[in-house]
This record gives sequence, C-alpha cells and structure tokens, in this order.
Amino acid sequence: MSAPHDEETGNAWEHERPFEPYRDVPSDADENESTLADDAPLRSSQQRPLAEFDDLVRQFNPRWQDKWTERVSPRLQNAWAATVKWVKGPQPPRTYTINPILPSIQHAPLALLDHYAPKKIQRFWLLIALYACWLFAFSIVLWQSAFSAQIDGKMPIRLGCAARYWNEGNLCGLNGDLCRPFANASLAFRCPADCLATEILNPHAVGDKEVVYKPLVVGGPTDRQTGFEEEVVNNAIYRGDSFICASAVHAGFIDDTQGGCGVLTLTGEQSSFTKSKHHGVKSTGFDSYFPHSFGFLKDSRATCKDLRWPALAITVFFTTVLSLFTTDPAVFFWSIFTALFFHVALASDPPSLTNYYSLLSIAFGRFLPAGFCAWVTYKYTVKRSLTDLTAQFEKTILWLGPAWVGALNNYTFDKLPLQRLTPHDLNAQPGAIPALIAVVLSIFFIALGQAWSFRVEGRMPRYLLIYTIFVLALLLMVAMPGLSLRIHHYILALLLLPGTSFQNRPSLIYQGLLLGLFVNGIARWGFDSILQTPTELLEGAQKGTLLPAISVLGIGASNITFNLGPLPRWDKKVQATFDGISVLVNDVERFRGYAGDRNYWPDGNDGAGGNYTWTWTRHRVGSDLEGDRADASLPEYFRFGYMAGSQVGDFTKAGKWDADGTWVNMKKGPSR
Repeated sequence: MSAPHDEETGNAWEHERPFEPYRDVPSDADENESTLADDAPLRSSQQRPLAEFDDLVRQFNPRWQDKWTERVSPRLQNAWAATVKWVKGPQPPRTYTINPILPSIQHAPLALLDHYAPKKIQRFWLLIALYACWLFAFSIVLWQSAFSAQIDGKMPIRLGCAARYWNEGNLCGLNGDLCRPFANASLAFRCPADCLATEILNPHAVGDKEVVYKPLVVGGPTDRQTGFEEEVVNNAIYRGDSFICASAVHAGFIDDTQGGCGVLTLTGEQSSFTKSKHHGVKSTGFDSYFPHSFGFLKDSRATCKDLRWPALAITVFFTTVLSLFTTDPAVFFWSIFTALFFHVALASDPPSLTNYYSLLSIAFGRFLPAGFCAWVTYKYTVKRSLTDLTAQFEKTILWLGPAWVGALNNYTFDKLPLQRLTPHDLNAQPGAIPALIAVVLSIFFIALGQAWSFRVEGRMPRYLLIYTIFVLALLLMVAMPGLSLRIHHYILALLLLPGTSFQNRPSLIYQGLLLGLFVNGIARWGFDSILQTPTELLEGAQKGTLLPAISVLGIGASNITFNLGPLPRWDKKVQATFDGISVLVNDVERFRGYAGDRNYWPDGNDGAGGNYTWTWTRHRVGSDLEGDRADASLPEYFRFGYMAGSQVGDFTKAGKWDADGTWVNMKKGPSR
C-alpha cells in the first residue's frame, strides 16, 4: 500500500533533490515512484537514498580546474584562453612546402636522369660510380698532400700550427731540462697551410711583454753574429717558445697558402732576438738571452704542399652533382654528411696529430657517435624538410651551400673574435663584445621567425615543451657546483637544429649551416664535454691565484737578493695551501724551493726568520767564447709564482734587472 502523497510536499522534495535516478529510456520510469515517502526503502540496487552530506562532498572536493577558475580573475582567464588559442595556431594548420622558382630549369637534372637512367638499378649503379670517383680522386689528392715528400729518405713529422718546443711557465722543469736538447739536433717537419690564422689565446710572457691574439713568433732575421750565418735561412733565429710553422713563414722558408716541408736545426742559447715584420707575420723582440732557439736549414726545403684546396674542389663538385640529381632525402643527407665529415677530419681542418695514420684512426672513432646524432637529426628534423622537395637548384644553394660554410668554420666563423666566451676573453679581445651582441640578436630574431612557422603549422605547443626542457637542463647544469657550462659549437648546433624542421627557404639555410657546424665541431675537436672543471675551462689561462709579494734586499755587482716572503701560504680563492715557490729568469725556471726543506735553499736559509730569501748571480751569455760572440751584461727578467706540490699558480709580471744594475719593479697583476 502506498503512502499518502502530498502534492505540495512532493514538489518541494523534487526541487531539493540533487540528481535524478539513471534511466536508459523514459519508459523505464516507475509510475509509482513519485508516491514514495522520503523514508521509503530502496527499490533497486542501482539507486541510493539521498545523502544529507552530498552537497558538502561536492563543496569540499572540487576539481583543480574549478579551484583555478575561482581564484583567477575573468580577465586573466580570457587572456590565457586567447594565448592558448594563438599558440595552437590557425585551424586547420598550414604546412609549408617549397614550390620551385622556374620549375622547368630546376627539374632539368631530374628530367635528364629520367631520360638516360629511368630504372632504379641504373640509378643505383650511377650513384655507386659517383661514390667511387669521389673516393678515388679524394684519396689521390690526400696521399699527395700527406705522404709524397721525403727528406733524406724519411717521412717528415707532421706538425700542427701551434706546435712549439718550449712549454708555458715552468713546465719545462728546472733549467729547462725537460725540454732538452737545446742544440746539435734537427727535425724534418711538414707544416699545413693557413697557419697564420692560428693565434695564441692566452697572454704569453716574453720578458716584461705579453703576446696574445696573434701568432707567437719571437725573433727573426738578424745582423748580429749567431754562429749559424751560413747554415740557417736569412740568419733568422727564433726563441724556442715560438710557433714553428708561423716562424717558418716569417723566415720565408715556406708559403702560408700551401704549407711546406723542410728541416729545422736547434741553435742553442742565443740572445737579442729582433722583432720584424715579414710575409704578413709581425714577430716579437726579446732583448736578453734564452737557452733554446732554432732556425731553418738552407736548401733543406722539400717539394710538398698542403692540397686542401684541390681536395675541397673535388668534394664540392661531388656534393653538388649529388644534390642536383637526387630527390631521395636519405641518399642526399647521408652522402653529404659523410663527405663533409671526412673532408673536415682529413683535409680542411684536421686535428693536430703527427701522422696521418693516427688521423684516420681518430676520424673513424668519431664518425660512429657522430653518425648516431646525425640519424636522430635526420629522423626528426631533416627528413621533414627534404621529403618531396624537387627544387634542385634551391636545395643546392640554400641547404648545401650553408652546410659548407658551417663545415669550413675555421675559415668562416672562426674569424669572429669569439674563441671562448669567458669574461676575460670578452673584455680583452678587440671586438668581442660587439660580435657577441650581433650573434645573440641574430639568433633571437631567427628564433622568432621559426617560432612563427611552428605556430602556422600547429606545432608550437610541442616545440615549446621541447625547448623548455632544453632550457631547464641547461639551468640545472649551470647550478652544478664545481663545474662550468661550456656550449661548444657542435652543442649549439644540436640545440638549434630541431627548430628548423620545416620545408621553407629560411629553414633550409639554417639547417644546412647548423649541420655543417656540428660536423666541424666533432670532426675537428670531438665530443668535448658540456660541463668542464674550471681547470679544464681555463687551461693555460691565468687562474687568479695568490701572488708572491717580492722585495729586493740587495744588489751587488753581479748578484741580486730577493725577499720571497713567508711559506706556506693559504689561498682562500682556490682552496689550496702553497708550500713552495718557483722563480723564472727570462721565462726559464731557475729556482724551486719548498718550506721546511733545507735542500732547496743553497744559502742555508730555511725561513727561520719568517721569510725566505734567494740570491741570483747574473748570467753572461757566451762567457766561454771570445770576440763578438761574448755578450756583455744583458737585462734579466724575473717572475715569481707559488707552488702547491708540483702544481704552480699564477706568476707575477716580470721585474727587470737592467744591465746597469737598476731594478725595475714588476707591475701589478698575474702572468703565465
């Protein structure tokens, strides 16, 4: 029996109900359901009585979107919605494609191929023949460039452009013993082309002067007697820390555009190295003596040339022909990538190794991991740009041309004064800051253009996520203690390449250029780490360590005594205890002493009085010789640096003990 039904009460209950029971169709409703009282039992297992806390549950468990909506103003919500809509781009998205300019001309190579080689097997053998021709011609030129010349029946040693005999600071050891012999020795050598482009990037001390951002050449042709007037070219004598190949160009012994081979001879201790400018090289003078020197033997020049330019012509011709006659993106990309890689690694910018067998080993060792990076780049970036692209001449000019510009980085972007992005280099190198600003602005505006292209194709959200991950990863690396972030140009190329995955003309230019930079970075330098210790980052540079406070205690007719100060010394900046001191005289280590060890102190001074002292007796060049070869007193240059065990910090700048006995104090600041 049904309970009495109050129409007014029933209507009010209906209005207060939070939901209606689920029904598949209207006919499923129970005719008597409206007559149930509020406390009637549940008729179906799919229904439940109204819970008095239902409204509270909804109130205290809202969705996060509802929370966000409640807290954000409608104006901001509308702005966010408009931004999201804009980022997603037009609907439907528009995909970029390149329609060839003058299609009849750009399709002519394809028509020629269709006429003479319509079948795939014919085109396959034509491609193999092209590969074989390039490999044969390139190998012949490389062989002539690397192995053709011999001197006295022996292969000359291959030198890098920065090769030299003498090391920085005190690395040659006490009295230079680790860099012997000083005389009575010769070397048959081979220099590559374009060595004048190699500059010393860290300040290098030559007496009280510093050489930086130029080829390191100290000395040159001289009118004074050297004892080798009849043996060496132009009586040109060079200090042992000079770049050998740049010195050979300065002496007129080899041509910088072609390189060359010959024999140098060590000429022992020499003095008064003259400065001069010859063959485009400006040398530095040094008015004192140095124990290690060299010159180039007359009539020893062999017929050998660095044939990098003929090799370049061959590879450019091969890659151009392949670009014009193929539309397959895989064949095009992998052929160009391989040719560029081995051309850079073996011809245009090879690593500084002493023989070509080692060079081949390094090249093949780097090619495999570089190939993996190239595969990822091709699959997710390059393939999209090159698929169905039939603008053969535009592809060759816009993609292949910039790829060569990037691969020949040592002749293109290396000319910018941005060798290293360290504060010291940016402040010291002329033009570095304007060049950096120009590069950053160029990348910024190019990135804006590429971002617009992503929006047009409807891919901006995905790539915003990718580059956000990149930025967060870089920031995480910056925050790592004890390590410094260094973005090499191959890393910069990998970071920017995903932003070129379009088939439009600007993207072809950027993509080819970045791939060339990647190839040059790996083929020449390898996979150098993106994170480096400060020591690795500043290798050869001034470290900013504590400098000795030196004073002169007394000057005699032929000796001078220095107060070296107390030892050991704690350096808070580098967190090291310096327990020793090194003294360079004319850039050669002449004394090394450690605290508490009397064996290092010939005067019997072990620092008992709080300070260590050291006395130097003036060296007279050629004192065992007679006549003009025996030099009168020459000025001597002194530099002092603390040592922690076998590790040396920065040296002071040079103080000068003049020939008349006058002492000139060193200027403030470090040297290396």
